[in-house]
Amino acid sequence: MTAFNLIPQVSRHSYHNAVLSQLPTEWAPWPDDPTSVNHDDALAAFQRRAQKKRFTWPAKPVVFISDAHADAEAFEASLLAAGVIERDGVQLCEYELTRFGKQAEIIVGGDCLDKGPSNLMLLRSLAHLYRLKANVTLLAGNHDLRLLMGLLSLKRDTDTGSQHLFVRMGKKVIPLFKEVFDQYLADSQWDRDIPDEDACRKALFPSDAWFENFPFYAAGFLTPEGIDREISKMRKKAESFESHCAKKGLSLQQVYAAAMKCRSLFLKPSGEFGWFFRRMQLVKKRGSFLFLHAGLDDNMAELLANHGIKHANQAFKKNLMSQNLFSFYYGSLANTFRTKYRKADLPLTRHGAKVARKAGIQVLVHGHINQHAGQRVSLKNDLIHIEADITLDANSRKSEGLEGMGVGATLIDKKRGLVGLSGDYPVAKVFRPGRKGKRTGKASSPGI
Repeated sequence: MTAFNLIPQVSRHSYHNAVLSQLPTEWAPWPDDPTSVNHDDALAAFQRRAQKKRFTWPAKPVVFISDAHADAEAFEASLLAAGVIERDGVQLCEYELTRFGKQAEIIVGGDCLDKGPSNLMLLRSLAHLYRLKANVTLLAGNHDLRLLMGLLSLKRDTDTGSQHLFVRMGKKVIPLFKEVFDQYLADSQWDRDIPDEDACRKALFPSDAWFENFPFYAAGFLTPEGIDREISKMRKKAESFESHCAKKGLSLQQVYAAAMKCRSLFLKPSGEFGWFFRRMQLVKKRGSFLFLHAGLDDNMAELLANHGIKHANQAFKKNLMSQNLFSFYYGSLANTFRTKYRKADLPLTRHGAKVARKAGIQVLVHGHINQHAGQRVSLKNDLIHIEADITLDANSRKSEGLEGMGVGATLIDKKRGLVGLSGDYPVAKVFRPGRKGKRTGKASSPGI
């Protein structure tokens, strides 16, 4: 059985065994100590609020998987671990929905792209979920939207607000361009009508004047800390981008050609991945839980309270292809998939948290802040956050010293409560608020 114990039987194929062998086999109450990354008052606050009548759980079980970062194997292993898919073979994109998978809502929390090792296969695996008619919600992640902003900036009149957005994607996007070049262009006359190396450099990089002009352009829009951070970040990226391309065997001409191909793949309705940004949403609310990639600020809390979830998603859609990329990418809408609650980010104050709670948002479920010991429940200005980025992708795991394949998911269900499953923590963490102020947990799930 899977660790979530959501389906009665799972094929005993070696692939399933390999995945399941990395998962905890026991359930235990959600620990409240530093070894579990949980050691503040968040669980106690969650416990208190979950007892109130106005607190509601999602009507259907929700499986949340975030920050796969172009690791298709880890993504599919996490779907398998959650009990929503099963497959008999070892090939990616060869799976079917389980009974539970047909009943549950799967929320993909953003950051499907970048880092590698398999950007395109991850997208194809996600497309396969849609083909199976799974109930899937795809949320916007900062890495996903950085690609969109970079691609859009290439064919527009460059200004101080947008001419840096291509190089701003940084080295983590280069594996995607390498995959696109190798799979679509390498055996073609890719260099026909492509500018020379110097012209490509000019088209891709911000001008020297950008570094002088940007602080004045962004004044009054970004915080002073945000402006300083952006300038510092861009100096480093501009100095190293070309060398990172060379390490992957790409000239700037080849990067430019791959970027143009990406525009065709992602921005044209007929492109193989033309569905990706069209299907993307900013936020999803289920019961008292708001699902998003990163977090809220006061302005977004007010928008959600005054106009609702549908309006926020419509505003996001309308701004995706905005002529003013700067105002979109550095505003409150994009802060929702970018913030880490730093001084450089738009702030969430106690007022904003109070507004969110009055709007029926008691808990934020998000990725973006990766953990090494499974999921974490935290408090940010008295608003409960479930941090569910558990470091899935192979490249991050290697650089951060994590062993094995990344695998895990977060289950939110009115029967089981909150379940955090991660191959990096020895038990499945279970938070099931008790009726008398006592957290409860069992060694195994009751199943469906």
